[in-house]
Amino acid sequence: MTVNLEVADGVGTIRLDRPPMNALDIATQDRLRELAEEVTRRDDVRAVVVWGGEKVFAAGADIKEMQAMDHPAMVVRSKALQDSFTAVARIPKPVVAAITGYALGGGCELALCADFRIAGDNAKLGQPEILLGLIPGAGGTQRLARLVGPSKAKDLIFTGRHVKADEALALGLVDRVVPAAEVYEQAHAWAARLAAGPALALRAAKESVDGGLETDIDTGLTIERNWFAGLFATEDRETGMRSFVEEGPGKAKFL
Repeated sequence: MTVNLEVADGVGTIRLDRPPMNALDIATQDRLRELAEEVTRRDDVRAVVVWGGEKVFAAGADIKEMQAMDHPAMVVRSKALQDSFTAVARIPKPVVAAITGYALGGGCELALCADFRIAGDNAKLGQPEILLGLIPGAGGTQRLARLVGPSKAKDLIFTGRHVKADEALALGLVDRVVPAAEVYEQAHAWAARLAAGPALALRAAKESVDGGLETDIDTGLTIERNWFAGLFATEDRETGMRSFVEEGPGKAKFL
């Protein structure tokens, strides 16, 4: 398999494994969608890490495979490509991307699907599709602009340039830069911390933020209000409030 899933301590690691550069061919894209759907269903997975291994996150699409495709073929395939990445973005659980080495093109777009991005000090990110006479096609024009703003996104997309970890941090493209050897350990620790939290409240928070960004403020407030009120029907809310009253803040243990 070009993508594998390992589960430990409530954290599911979706591991890209297509040496040497984790090029995202069609089989890899489809496998990503399958595993995103699997971790969405599984109750024993409460948070997710997306990782490419010690050397590279993902250097982009399989260019040789794409070169062989004509316009009618890509009209059909482009929807499946986007659906694979959207499946990762819509995992209703906290997702962190653990980025080492290159995260370019589709690799950068995959990282954009996470809620949080931890990059190694050796990371290089970018959307170089323009250098092929193309534009990003797996969500890059949309998710990148929403994350860093339209002008910064256009700079990266128009030029196709790569940015090192320190610039990616300054742009807001990644959230933390750590030594490359510590990327997975820190990403897993972040995910494990959230895996111990209230699953439904975390889902509500993620869907409220993501859903609100796609609509106007009044609709976003309605999404928030409905989730907020709905959580009063959950055991986690009872546990959290009882613990706060009896033991003080931050000591609740959620099942």
